[in-house]
Parts: sequence; structure tokens; C-alpha cells
Amino acid sequence: MHIDIDKDVCIGAGQCALAAPGVFTQDDDGYSTLLPGSEDGAGDPMVRAAARACPVSAITVRDSTG
Repeated sequence: MHIDIDKDVCIGAGQCALAAPGVFTQDDDGYSTLLPGSEDGAGDPMVRAAARACPVSAITVRDSTG
């Protein structure tokens, strides 16, 4: 799984961090970012729910290929 956060779209609503706190957090400016070591979202079933919860669709989750 690969997670992308479009920093130009993110408004800092924090819904991702509420839905999947083991993967997402907010940076010092209040925008979404991934926690260190969680770049692939592996093991957290709430990653896709967190992406759907984003009010501006700034998060994209794709299955890894390869």
C-alpha cells in the first residue's frame, strides 16, 4: 500500500489523524503528515477510511505493485 498526501490540497482538518492515529498526524503547521515508519500504512485497517474522511480528498491510497 502506498499513501500520498497532497500538501497543496490539505486544509488541516485532522480527520485522517482521528481515523487512523497510528498512521497520520499533523505537522507543526497543522497539515496532515505520515508518522515515521508508517509510509506504507501496513497493518492499519483504517487507512482507507482515513482517506475517505478527508473533506478535500487530499489523501490517495494505492495498492503497492511489484
